[in-house]
Amino acid sequence: MRCPFCSHEDSQVKDSRSADDGAAIRRRRECPSCGGRFTTFERVQLRELMVLKNNGTKETFEREKLIRSLRTPLRKRPVTAEQIERAVNGIVRQIETSVDGEVTSKQIGELVMQALANLDQVAYVRYASVYRDFSAPSDFRDFLGSMQVEKK
Repeated sequence: MRCPFCSHEDSQVKDSRSADDGAAIRRRRECPSCGGRFTTFERVQLRELMVLKNNGTKETFEREKLIRSLRTPLRKRPVTAEQIERAVNGIVRQIETSVDGEVTSKQIGELVMQALANLDQVAYVRYASVYRDFSAPSDFRDFLGSMQVEKK
């Protein structure tokens, strides 16, 4: 593993342990050249996933984008990083087991909506306002009304 500080080609693993409920391995590393310490994570990837965008283009699935899509509406909400990580792990597992290597951005958006509905209702509405492209206060009212119907 290349050192992020000095770009030396090799580093030594000082400590390894399980992370994310066994879904990843956390490795603490040290560079023999500059002495810098850093952490890496290894995750199992069942297959290379591609995302089919609304405009027809394809791009490689990026876990970090998924994390950002959850963190943004959850900003300043009482949800822990562990809860977000569990939600992301669940979404990734659903995607990996339900598709043949290709998923639409719409499918990902719906999975994020489901996860946010379970995590925090305010974040759910925040995300929905962008995802469903709310353009007027009546859009919020209609959406909140549909949330009340779903709860009953």
